[in-house]
Amino acid sequence: MSPTWRDRAAALPDRVSIREVGPRDGLQSEDPIPTADKIRLIDALSGTGLSRIEAVSFVHPRAIPQMADADEVWNSITRADGIRYSALAPNLRGARRALDAGFTEIEVVVSASDTHNRNNVRRHTEESLDELTEILAVLREAGARSEVIVATSFGCPYEGDVPVSRVASIIDRVVTDGADRIAFGDTTGMATPRRVAELLDVVRGAHPDIPLLLHFHNTRGAALSNVLVALEYGITEFDASVGGLGGCPYAPGASGNLATEELVHMLHDMGIETGVDLDALLRVAELAETLVDRELPSGVLRAGPRTRLTPKPDGL
Repeated sequence: MSPTWRDRAAALPDRVSIREVGPRDGLQSEDPIPTADKIRLIDALSGTGLSRIEAVSFVHPRAIPQMADADEVWNSITRADGIRYSALAPNLRGARRALDAGFTEIEVVVSASDTHNRNNVRRHTEESLDELTEILAVLREAGARSEVIVATSFGCPYEGDVPVSRVASIIDRVVTDGADRIAFGDTTGMATPRRVAELLDVVRGAHPDIPLLLHFHNTRGAALSNVLVALEYGITEFDASVGGLGGCPYAPGASGNLATEELVHMLHDMGIETGVDLDALLRVAELAETLVDRELPSGVLRAGPRTRLTPKPDGL
């Protein structure tokens, strides 16, 4: 007898942790909004049951002017108990700023694609890896938790396909250098279930114990399918952005982060807990849409979390 859905679902995780990245990854791709609105958005997200929020990034304002007020935002939000707030740092200077600001969870990033890395941080991938060795040592000495995000893990807008072996070699190096956890960034929205499975086959085989997080874009409509494959591999941590805010300013056409409410909606329907109040999250997605003054791509925001049709009269 073929396995039923209940049989397959029993093998999936019973709980998933979602890191909300709208305030950083989402807003950095939008037209700048006032500092007060960023604070309002983070505080609203803090009331939805999310356990992790990526609040800001410490990057030079000429590179990402949308994050020029990172210190003011961080010092002004109402930090809720039970939420792990994190910051992204593109280099050693940014990491030191994040530590000085009081962050204990800091993400650093390197691109598997050399061309994307040069467009993103103005250096070759190997140069970034050399600096990461120093950054990870500094974070470890400070007692901060480090996460290395490998951008363009599933493809590059400039180079096309990125070999799994290249991504795997980067993971080998940063794990050796002491990274606490790894994230795979679908920077261009090129991930598909096959690409996700092939990468996880290799990385899980080489590093079965390192915590992994996946960050999908919905540029080509495959984000939730990719999440499902990752769940089958036992992955329990995902990034998502309220309303589907943002993309990547250095990846042409890479709009459309996976909307947090779409991810929560699917997981809850599958019986997988997230701790998130979907109705409260949808209200925040509506707020986000107002703040950026444009329609956001979230399907659940448009259609609602459930459909209840009135039967048509006879003859129609």
